[in-house]
Amino acid sequence: MPVGRLLWRYSLPAIVGMIVMSLYNIIDRIFIGQGVGPEAIAGLAITFPVMNLSAALGVLVGAGGSARISILLGAKDPEGASNTLSNALVLLTLLAVTYITLFAIFLDPILSAFGASPVTLPYARDFMVYILPGLLLTNFAFTFNNFMRVSGYPIKAMLTMFIGAGCNVILAPIFIFGLGWGIKGAAIATDISMAVSAIFVMRHFFVRGHTLVFGRDKSLYRLRWNIVWPIVAIGAAPSLVNAAACFINVIINKSLYTYGGDIAVGAAGIFSSYTSLMTMVVVGLCQGMQPIIGYNYGAGMYHRLKRTYWLAVAVSTVIVTAGMAFGLSAPGLIARAFSTDAGMIRETVRCLSISLLCFGVVGFQIVSTTLFQSLGKAGASIFLSLIRQVIFLIPALLILSSKYGLNGVWASFPVSDLLATVVSAAMIWWQLREINRLALTSSGQPMPNPESAI
Repeated sequence: MPVGRLLWRYSLPAIVGMIVMSLYNIIDRIFIGQGVGPEAIAGLAITFPVMNLSAALGVLVGAGGSARISILLGAKDPEGASNTLSNALVLLTLLAVTYITLFAIFLDPILSAFGASPVTLPYARDFMVYILPGLLLTNFAFTFNNFMRVSGYPIKAMLTMFIGAGCNVILAPIFIFGLGWGIKGAAIATDISMAVSAIFVMRHFFVRGHTLVFGRDKSLYRLRWNIVWPIVAIGAAPSLVNAAACFINVIINKSLYTYGGDIAVGAAGIFSSYTSLMTMVVVGLCQGMQPIIGYNYGAGMYHRLKRTYWLAVAVSTVIVTAGMAFGLSAPGLIARAFSTDAGMIRETVRCLSISLLCFGVVGFQIVSTTLFQSLGKAGASIFLSLIRQVIFLIPALLILSSKYGLNGVWASFPVSDLLATVVSAAMIWWQLREINRLALTSSGQPMPNPESAI
């Protein structure tokens, strides 16, 4: 099949799922900003690191478990895949109950450490108190949605996300505006929506006849090292990236509060909401690209590998560049969608006008990171994942903010984007040279014309 059509077939369900996932957060932030106020938006932004830590543990089991299940199903070992499913359920439950309990006990100190001020702490606390029980459901919904997709049900997995997002769209305005519950209403709406998604997706694995189902033997749910370790080992890389994002958010929030107060923290939350919608689309594209790259790499069809990569780079660049252009040309429109406060709108416009200046290169970075992951080069993949938000962003943030204040904080984003792109391009150039060398070694001839193979 032509790689363009193949990429479309694999990517579309994943892209839709990623968009729907990002809508959960965006819907909450829009309703909270419009119905509660700028302090609530800032308080919600303080909770991002907590949510990232929750996602990191979910990804640890979800990404690692889905990879193992894919391998075992491909090896015609349904029993091994079922055992992995059962162990993943127990492991995820234990991890979720542990971190939820710790967050509940130390909630105020954690939120204060993450940058909450006396003004925003009550809003952050109200949201977290009600969202904490729902985080277990969130982990179940997203983790087992991955298992559903890799076991041969991508459309049903996409439908799962639609059901939850639809519930959230209906319930959030009712709870926030109609019942006057404010920020806690957004959390309760999310909890109910995630419960519906979790029930829908978990029910799938109890239906006999499906590719992957829960076993009835109780011994299957006893954690076994030979099953748990591969899950953790594979899921460690994406989990580490999410965990790193948590601590980056803490540093950013503290810098923003120092130079711009709660309004700046809220503006950064709006910026994050807007950019996440575009990056989630690119992540979905990469999820479709990954099996195509891996398969053709293993099959020695390097011309199709390269064509898939460059096609994904082109599509992702168009997506993020269009988002960057809209954000730079109409920042006020985006700001007013989230808030009616004049100060919040003004600071958000300034944030978007500076922070988005180099955002058009982010698609290339994400796709390039996925290329290394698809080729089994975990070290290079982790390194590229961290350079933009850790290796370059933190020094840029500290240096520029000390010289230019809040404008320096906003400027650190395009600076880190640009520097990370230079490093990514250099590593991609080296990797493609290696692929060309492999092609020549395996065939003894120059790379064939991609169009001739298609």
